[in-house]
Amino acid sequence: MLPVVKLPITFDTERLKQDLAGLKESAYVEHFNKQQFSGDWSVLPLRSIGGLATHIYPDPTKTGSYADTVYLAQCPYFQEIIRGFGTAVESARLLRLGAGSIITEHRDYKLGFEDGEIRLHIPIVTHPDVDIFLNKERVEMHEGECWYLNFNLPHALNNRSPIDRVHLVIDCLVDAHIRDSFPAESVESAATSIA
Repeated sequence: MLPVVKLPITFDTERLKQDLAGLKESAYVEHFNKQQFSGDWSVLPLRSIGGLATHIYPDPTKTGSYADTVYLAQCPYFQEIIRGFGTAVESARLLRLGAGSIITEHRDYKLGFEDGEIRLHIPIVTHPDVDIFLNKERVEMHEGECWYLNFNLPHALNNRSPIDRVHLVIDCLVDAHIRDSFPAESVESAATSIA
């Protein structure tokens, strides 16, 4: 599997922004890992373990089932998107990186296609001066697109823009439905690398 794949699906940017606009500022929770960022990095959980509205991180060591939070009920289009990925969806969150904020280079835990669990990013609000680097290579994402990045690899973010960047971020298991969402050549590449 390539480390970066743009999925062949797009979403309605106006509807994404309508759902986003309906959520209160007070619903966002500051990210706890302050060693990895400077500025404003905050999270609004839409699906979490136990449906807790304050549980911002899909901790692989936790036990319990994922469930919708109270915030997802307020967002019909987010619900439609999440349901569209099927029963493989575990967590779903809004990740907001404030203007002028930086997330330093780090790796996440077992979030590669080959691990059987992936993280998808759908930009809702972004700007040309938002930099996302994976393995030191810049990835340019546009609003309404859907991207897989292998976050096992080193990655960093830099919001040099004057606006807050917001992504809908969905963690899901790799099942047949998710595999079918990827371009065929990507799945063939993954199957070859696993064999």
